[in-house]
Amino acid sequence: MAKHNTISSRNVTRLIQGAAIAIVALSVAGCANQPKKELTTGSISRTSKPVQTMTASELSQAAESIGQAYEKNPRDREAGLNYANLLRMTGRNEQALAVMQQVAINHPQDREVLGAYGKAQAAAGQLEQALNTISRAQTPDRPDWKLKSAEGAILDQLGRSQEARLRYREALELKPNEPSVLSNLGMSYLLTKDLRTAETYLKSATGQPGADSSVRQNLALAVGLQGRFQEAETIARQELSGEQAEANVTYLRSMLSQQGAWKQLAKADDANAN
Repeated sequence: MAKHNTISSRNVTRLIQGAAIAIVALSVAGCANQPKKELTTGSISRTSKPVQTMTASELSQAAESIGQAYEKNPRDREAGLNYANLLRMTGRNEQALAVMQQVAINHPQDREVLGAYGKAQAAAGQLEQALNTISRAQTPDRPDWKLKSAEGAILDQLGRSQEARLRYREALELKPNEPSVLSNLGMSYLLTKDLRTAETYLKSATGQPGADSSVRQNLALAVGLQGRFQEAETIARQELSGEQAEANVTYLRSMLSQQGAWKQLAKADDANAN
């Protein structure tokens, strides 16, 4: 065995189940595998700046502002979708689910609404219900790659990895080389401890146009789990401001800190450097 592979099989299993499932859950929430502070979903209507540039405080303020607009008109589809999304981004999953449930009641045939409702259910831990909702949002004559990928992420959380990978590949047929789907596929292999295959897909994802920092963070996790932490930290810091890079590295360390693996990885790096 290579010198840097110092983490026991049991620790790897626990790391993967804890870290990867958490990140896949974030993907289901509609944010392509990012920690809450790093979420990027484009611009939110009624706010003055894109959400990917907002601090946690600004996200909370935006949620409050859009929430007020939604409360004035609960039938406002856009306000409901944006409000629920911001609530998820600030960790208020149960509240986001309640909002999306009401939006879905008001717009029962809207595919985008049903998809967002399913993602809110998944983020709140209602995986089977989420799977049913997203399946209803999908139509055979107009398949949606985003829904296919979200369905795959839910199946991964349910431990149905083979079905999940089928959904990801169906999504890739509809949207070839989509980095978020390749990233989800890589994380699916990471969940079953196939770290090398996970790294292959994640490297492919990072090489695609439109790949964001969340995809690189997933690659950093896959590399770090193999004991190559210096390389993982370099990946986690790429193309980010100093503050964002430090946040990514801190998050990566927290994912790798379970079962004392962070200390093991640090020792392995020191040994390999000497």
